Amino acid sequence: MSGVNGRVTIVTGAGRGIGLAAARLLASRGARVMAVARSESQLKASGLDYVVADLGTPAGCKLAVEETQERFGPIEIFVCNHGIGSAEERVIWEQDSKIWNETMKINVSGPYLLSKLITKDMVAQGYGRVVYTSSTAGEIAGYAGSAYATSKHALLGLMRSVAQDAGIHNITSNAVLPGWVRTEMAEASAKAEADQRGVSVDEIWEERAAFYPAGRVVEAEEVAEVIAFLAAEESSGVNGEAIKVALGATW
Repeated sequence: MSGVNGRVTIVTGAGRGIGLAAARLLASRGARVMAVARSESQLKASGLDYVVADLGTPAGCKLAVEETQERFGPIEIFVCNHGIGSAEERVIWEQDSKIWNETMKINVSGPYLLSKLITKDMVAQGYGRVVYTSSTAGEIAGYAGSAYATSKHALLGLMRSVAQDAGIHNITSNAVLPGWVRTEMAEASAKAEADQRGVSVDEIWEERAAFYPAGRVVEAEEVAEVIAFLAAEESSGVNGEAIKVALGATW
């Protein structure tokens, strides 16, 4: 697939997990990728061009976009993958409002600000691809995860709004909804659940794997392949869609 070749691309949350897999895949297909995350050590290890930025702040969002524009030019592909998980959450009546606010800041406000800044480039060029990483929790909530589930539902609303606003300018906006992927973020939630239940982390992952018809969890590279398709010119007929990558399971 050559539909990303030479395209200026920004991938957030690109220091590890799905973001890193997507950034590397897009780069291997010729995209000019700028990787963005908070951890410089992880970004350095990626071998990609990078910007260190806190995307939970307006200043961090502005820095990531302006640095990419200055070094590469107008942004044509935006993969919005960064976020925080639900490892520290509790049932709603015990939920810490600080966790709620932090989740919304990073998982919702950051994507909104980045989308606002980046789509200006895309409208001016008459071309763009926007891909958000939501979650199966963006459609079906889980236990003790009100902030995470709400944020991932909200991300789909943002995605669909961008699809409607920008569609006339040859810009598409879509989302991937991964099931369980054994990333560092998911590992943290597995450890929290294991500690709570008095079982091992491996047992938690065995239970998660058994939930899927394939008997395993999703690989980061499998999600990256769907992101790469949605980021390509060839995906022009797909707009405003939430695509589940969950091996046939519902969550």
